[in-house]
Amino acid sequence: MIHSEISHHRLVAQKLYKETNCSPQEVVYHFGAMQAQDYAMAKWAIGSRCDASEKEIEKAVNSAKIIRTHILRPTWHFVSAEDIYWMLDLSAPQVKRFTASAAKKFGYDAKKLDQTNNAIEKLLAGNNHLTRDEIMQELGISKTSKEDFLSAAIMMNAELDGLVCNGKMKGKQITYALLEERVPKPKNKLTKEEALAKLALRYFESHGPATLLDFSWWSGFPPTICKKTIDAIILQLNSIEIKNQIYYFVNQEIENANFKKSIHFLPAFDEILISYKTREASFLAQNQSKVFTNNGIFKPIILENGKVIGIWKRTIKKDHVRIETEFFDETESSKKQLLFEEIKSFEKYLETKVIIE
Repeated sequence: MIHSEISHHRLVAQKLYKETNCSPQEVVYHFGAMQAQDYAMAKWAIGSRCDASEKEIEKAVNSAKIIRTHILRPTWHFVSAEDIYWMLDLSAPQVKRFTASAAKKFGYDAKKLDQTNNAIEKLLAGNNHLTRDEIMQELGISKTSKEDFLSAAIMMNAELDGLVCNGKMKGKQITYALLEERVPKPKNKLTKEEALAKLALRYFESHGPATLLDFSWWSGFPPTICKKTIDAIILQLNSIEIKNQIYYFVNQEIENANFKKSIHFLPAFDEILISYKTREASFLAQNQSKVFTNNGIFKPIILENGKVIGIWKRTIKKDHVRIETEFFDETESSKKQLLFEEIKSFEKYLETKVIIE
């Protein structure tokens, strides 16, 4: 394998070839965690890898087969119900450093956060699902731009403590509910070493070929810890060296792989880009500023054979969705026709007409 082929193998690992049918929760389980701060786009990240509609994916979220919470890095992720507890046990202590720092600016130390958790638990007990604004109103925290940072820190802390997770949607509003009322707590716990090994295997199977630094970035753990983890599971990994860089993977036929041509129409913050420390395998350096901004805002992308050739945005109308495309190279504009097949799956997912402009 040469460096330019890495993106092809990642398409296979990330289930973008759709070679097997799977449910929305099976997609999330395969990845371990899928970044999900943009809820609408995150649902399409799942939908682009299975045949489920947006409504079916939302049903899986509402029924707690898929959990949306803060985990790994300090941002929203989708995680399967069967993974939520061991993954929280593993990653919460390091992510809580960010929430503790944010809350402290508003006079909320660990003791006050625990008291707030107790109040939130009483509010949500009995399968009560409330929005963040409703919870803050009950806590007596006013809704201003400044206090909004406090409310975010309070709820993230409650998530990381395993107290709350997403509840059922109230129309278009996200709610919170008690995690243990949605997902029963398992009897057995993994050691930190066992959990790290499980996380690493899941990452390299769903994201490989990838490097140690890629895993460190995605997991949020420092390279020294990630190196020890990889060394501990090295017999369960395959690897290949390209330009003095070792890439790890699991369950892939790397040699003599027969790749088919493909076009993919993917959401903002998709795992195909966000989950790697360096992304030179996926686009040319001169196009980086078009793909994501300096402050980490990733755009919806168009992939051809694993390479980003353009970006897109959608506008929701009453009876259809309008898609505008921007190709990086004028000669690639002719490939707009190739998008129509992929757009059919997007139409099926949205259950409405999609028009490309």
